[in-house]
Amino acid sequence: MAATSMAAALAASLPAPSAAPAVAAPTYEAIPASMSKVIDIEADIPLTCVQLDGMVVTKIVKHAREAPSTTAHGLLLGLDLDGTLEISNSFPLPHHSGDEADKNTKSIARHQASMLRSLKEVQADDSVVGFYQATTLGAFFNQALVDTQAIHQEKLRHGGIVLVHDLSQTARGNASFRAYRLTAAFLDAYKKSNFSTTRRIASSLINHRLTFSSILEEVPLKIRTNPLLSAFLGTLTESKRPTLSPDSTATTATVSALGPSFSVLDLGTAGVTRNLEQIVEAVDNYRTEEGNFSYLCRQIARERGKAENYIAKRKEENQGRVAQGLAPLPEEDVTRLFKIPPEPSRLESLLLLGQIDAYGKSLARTASTGLVKMYATKASSVV
Repeated sequence: MAATSMAAALAASLPAPSAAPAVAAPTYEAIPASMSKVIDIEADIPLTCVQLDGMVVTKIVKHAREAPSTTAHGLLLGLDLDGTLEISNSFPLPHHSGDEADKNTKSIARHQASMLRSLKEVQADDSVVGFYQATTLGAFFNQALVDTQAIHQEKLRHGGIVLVHDLSQTARGNASFRAYRLTAAFLDAYKKSNFSTTRRIASSLINHRLTFSSILEEVPLKIRTNPLLSAFLGTLTESKRPTLSPDSTATTATVSALGPSFSVLDLGTAGVTRNLEQIVEAVDNYRTEEGNFSYLCRQIARERGKAENYIAKRKEENQGRVAQGLAPLPEEDVTRLFKIPPEPSRLESLLLLGQIDAYGKSLARTASTGLVKMYATKASSVV
């Protein structure tokens, strides 16, 4: 009886069970009018500028300096905001030199997925907005870059961009970064895989008016540094008086945190020589490509001539049979009898012309700077 009363007392002391609260329906608030132009959900705002963080600049420069040859490439991470593509982070991709292309591609894909997963775990930017490529003397017109950028522009938000870092300009003390993306006309012809010059084909180079200068379009680029980095750079450029010991005599000399650099006095003749060599090499490659194209065109014309002669001969033979009261011979498929090869692509020629143009512009910049330095040296010696 006592146990029963004790259980009753405990039951009475417990709070009465409350009914389960009803789940309220979720409510969604509309985006404020002040933020509707900034938050571009449907990617309707076109990109007008690329903003590169200072940390990304140092990462790319460091990777390009440590990588063998000109094989430095990697992915860019960030987001687009009100027409500005803000690149806040990057990471390099491994380079494999070998013939096993499939194995290398899978290895790079695994490395990329692992890096993006790790960045997401630490709540860092993990949205791919493009890739970067380190080149020398502006030689970034190549098939691999076009193929990669075409894939990015098809799958990434706003198409993504390719960031080109010129190693030769960086070696002279000028960090060179340029942002590019494929033009709409070139991308349309690339999707149809047709770079012929035949007017009958809708996706030909003539109808799209494609030249080497209309493959890529440059996007304005600006570099952003955070206040802490700007303050640090400011301390490096400031001149300070040296700390004097009690025994030393006071002087008015000042020292800087950075040592004196005389790289600006270099005329850059070595770079001009290398630039000329690459221009000659690119011109030779273009002549070889044009020779191959001419040979294929002659082969196509020869096969088409054989097919046309066969059709004309069969037509005359049928006319003779009809005159004799015989049934004409059936028409045969000419494409089965004569293997007429398709017209070769002119994409490689366009890329080689783009390389020659890039080499020429790089040579013009280098030579003009060297001439100014030479005239300045001559004027100072006369004085």
